[in-house]
Amino acid sequence: MATATHVSLAEYLSTEYEPDCEYLDGLVEERNVGKRKHSKTQALLAARLQREIDSGEFDVLVEQRVQLSSSKIRIPDICVILADNKDEVIQSPPALWIEILSPEDRWARVQAKIDDCLRFGVGTLWIIDPYTRQAWSGNQTQNIAEVLDGKLKAEHPPLEISLEEILPERS
Repeated sequence: MATATHVSLAEYLSTEYEPDCEYLDGLVEERNVGKRKHSKTQALLAARLQREIDSGEFDVLVEQRVQLSSSKIRIPDICVILADNKDEVIQSPPALWIEILSPEDRWARVQAKIDDCLRFGVGTLWIIDPYTRQAWSGNQTQNIAEVLDGKLKAEHPPLEISLEEILPERS
């Protein structure tokens, strides 16, 4: 991962990065981009969520910028927001925030993102590691904990998704 670059929030918002980067207290920080298992998990889960959330009340977005504060913009792999939210950069807490880990991800960086999301008021967080076939879940009242029953759950929107449905085949 390359070193971070200092820019203003206005410059960050007016710049397109390939792949998109996060903005953390004046620094543009690259994200680990997905390899095959990451990408496949993201596609399977986004499609599954889209089928599950068909009420028109929620939208499923992939790699959407979310402004957590005046100095922090993070990018979930997938998020679920209220459908009436039309912001180009989301400014209110998503109902569901999903991170899919890459082999290069380190737990300290993941934990920093979890902490930011919970402080912001994200409803439910899912962290999925397609390489170890593990997942963790948490929300405003329950700390992040490993999913031991193989089912990712959320209350709003009401969801229950089996890890087996969204993890690519073992290789």
